[in-house]
Amino acid sequence: MKPSLLIASPQLKDSFFEGTVVLMWHHDEDGAIGVVVNRPTGHLIKDVLAIADDLDLAKYAEDAVGWGGPVESTSGTVITKGLVTEEEGWPILPNLAVTRSQEALVRLIGEGADLFLCLGYAGWGPGQLDRELGEGAWLWTDLDPDLLFGADLEKRYERALASLGLTPTTVWMKPIEE
Repeated sequence: MKPSLLIASPQLKDSFFEGTVVLMWHHDEDGAIGVVVNRPTGHLIKDVLAIADDLDLAKYAEDAVGWGGPVESTSGTVITKGLVTEEEGWPILPNLAVTRSQEALVRLIGEGADLFLCLGYAGWGPGQLDRELGEGAWLWTDLDPDLLFGADLEKRYERALASLGLTPTTVWMKPIEE
């Protein structure tokens, strides 16, 4: 599966993933990795960056930090429109990349790049995501950077569903209890 957005089925009743949109950038026989893009932590970038002493965070002063998932939830995952090399992370599209590198984050902030910082990420073991897709836990759609950088966190779920012509009330899949 190419990098895409996973949208939790409205019937998915899982404390981690209910009502979420996940940017999934890697999926193969060994598993999958992504980051939740629509769940705020209640913190701002300026509040969580310990490296901020020598950085100008004015551009990011009011930017929310997202909850990226339950894996390594005390470390950052950055989605950016800035350039990220393969040594620093995962270039996904010509104008979108993901990194977990603190050095890359410092550089991106210094460059004034558009970015979204999340704490943690989501991971699936071999075959797990395929099984969940088959059970109806997730819908998927093409990756749209405008959804990540052009929509408020709280509106991303409905906007992702709308990209498929759906609303939370028009999707019915069997209930999933994780």
